[in-house]
Amino acid sequence: MAPTTEPLTAERILEATEEVLRRHGPAKATVVDVARALGVSHGTVYRHFPTKAALREAVTRRWLDHTATRLAEIVSGPGTPEQRLRTWLKTLFDLKRAKACGDPELFATYSVLTDETGTPVGEHIEILLAQLASLIDAGTASGTPDPTVTARAVFQATARFHDPYYALHWQRPGIEDEFNAVLDLLLRGLNPTPPTH
Repeated sequence: MAPTTEPLTAERILEATEEVLRRHGPAKATVVDVARALGVSHGTVYRHFPTKAALREAVTRRWLDHTATRLAEIVSGPGTPEQRLRTWLKTLFDLKRAKACGDPELFATYSVLTDETGTPVGEHIEILLAQLASLIDAGTASGTPDPTVTARAVFQATARFHDPYYALHWQRPGIEDEFNAVLDLLLRGLNPTPPTH
């Protein structure tokens, strides 16, 4: 990233940090590298992020927030609750897979960072669970189990398609069919057909 005369903002620092992480990896990337990429002193970067850990946490949070923001649009978007739930789960899988397969070095870097900075990850998961609970609550009949508990169960049941631990499986042949089978099963379970008499 070449230095510019634009004002130095937290967002510009985070963009530069992502590039530095992509180039050097989390073990070798330093605040000095970020400052160099921006054409400023490392003290200037520290005025926005007081520690290297704070900078790494902020860049991790930003990366996770992109996913949460895209999914939030689905929660409030058009369609029946079932359609939106299907789209939400499919989009979560697609976003995670695109990150893992499209930029494997950066994905590996973020996997290291998320292990280091547990707070943003925990908060991210809670945001996703709240979105899921909202969709489940909108689409289930009254008297069904607590949507928050159900959301956690759905999230866990689909972990193979969004948990970075399984990223190596996401390019295998047949993964789409496996995802759709799990999704169909979950949706049938959430809205079972009443028995006919």
